[in-house]
Amino acid sequence: MRGKNGGVSKLLGIDIGTSGCKAIVIDETGRVLGQAHAEYGVSIPQPGWSEQDPELWWEGVQSCLAQLSEWKVDAIGLGGQMHGSVFLDANDKVIRPAILWNDQRTVAECEEINRTIGAAEVKAITGNPPLTGFQLPKLLWLRNHELSNYLRVKSVLLPKDYIRFRLTGGMATDVSDASGTGIFDVPKRTWSNTMMCQLEIDPAFFPKSFESYEVTGETAHGIPMVAGGGDQAAGAVGTGAVVPGVVSVSLGTSGVVFTSLSEPEYDSQGRAHTFCHANGAWHAMSVMLSCAGALAWARNTIFPDLSYAEIGKLAATAPLGANGATFLPYLTGERSPHNDPNARAAFGGLSLATDRASLARAVFEGVTAGLMDGFEVLQSLGAKSDEIRVSGGGAKGEFWVQTVADMFGAPCVKMEAEEGPSMGAAILAGVGIGVWSSVQEAARIVKTKDRFEPSGAEYSEVRARYAHLYGSLREWCGETAS
Repeated sequence: MRGKNGGVSKLLGIDIGTSGCKAIVIDETGRVLGQAHAEYGVSIPQPGWSEQDPELWWEGVQSCLAQLSEWKVDAIGLGGQMHGSVFLDANDKVIRPAILWNDQRTVAECEEINRTIGAAEVKAITGNPPLTGFQLPKLLWLRNHELSNYLRVKSVLLPKDYIRFRLTGGMATDVSDASGTGIFDVPKRTWSNTMMCQLEIDPAFFPKSFESYEVTGETAHGIPMVAGGGDQAAGAVGTGAVVPGVVSVSLGTSGVVFTSLSEPEYDSQGRAHTFCHANGAWHAMSVMLSCAGALAWARNTIFPDLSYAEIGKLAATAPLGANGATFLPYLTGERSPHNDPNARAAFGGLSLATDRASLARAVFEGVTAGLMDGFEVLQSLGAKSDEIRVSGGGAKGEFWVQTVADMFGAPCVKMEAEEGPSMGAAILAGVGIGVWSSVQEAARIVKTKDRFEPSGAEYSEVRARYAHLYGSLREWCGETAS
């Protein structure tokens, strides 16, 4: 297809992440023409809270666009951190800092949703239990704790959709990101009027939802913008996890195991999430709140003298099992497969044999064991792992990717374009303007590299220790949190 600016089509994908904004320009062959990145911070006003000023996202986007200004693009796609709540007033101004996906303040509001709707009915409608990170509990928290702010609310947007509003002047969302609000009918792919009515929530708060590849508006320069997707759905498009048999594992700040579904199957125990996928179907995923984030914590507190690559090399010198050391990565509570906001991180099994290499290896093994717990739930929903596509910052470490291959017992491949969500957003932009006829067709341009075969290393004892340590500490963590 010829781009309107001459030559092949050029597509821009923007990812509004938690720690920074990433943007990528590709052509219709999947070749990366340019990349940009801008960092920003997160505010922690109280333990368990997580907030961000939406203006930081806008400044980050502006920085990325300036870095990529040489490319005249034909369409734009958006991806971004899911579940965050941006509250706007009647003048479309931000009322208060956005409450983010890893905020844990809404335990009481989740209980309120289950009492009002019924736990089984909530799962049937949304495919998930109400979770502290979701948008709906945050809206109820605002009503319960900041009533004056709640009475000013005219619109509630997700993070990437706030950027859409700033770029196009229009309010819209996509079905994959809306699925993580906790008030979206996932099987029917629309907002749940039933839940809004029973919870006395004004339907006008929420923007119209679109399929991820549909055009929702244009920028001031006339560039079409598609709906895009939540970071995980967009990331799955960027890794090619849009057909059964391809599982993606994201080793980002949070850790995600993701599989495409042809039907909206969901886990009745709420151990995994079922959302609308960006490919017009559905997906299931398990989400750990601390993945590469746990490694970042370890680097800051235990290994400040080492780079991430050096931590991986150090870990590789310790024996499998880390000399008995076990690490639980629940630094900000946990989401799946344990819906436990009171969960806390811990090292167990330390002895005089525990050296720095053992602690490093225990971190990698602990996070991967948590990911494997989630994958077993996805397998119960029909997930098959012919190949695992590994992405995110943690995928840069060969030791970690090999650990995933060994523990999952499946070959892992890294992605040529490491920034999956921005790549996926760009691909969705191309589908929206007709470069490809479908998301599945477009995914053929995704390129992989560096295949890691399972080595035969046996991790059953490591996983058993991990499960036992969490089970032993769960009651204690709940008591100390209360």
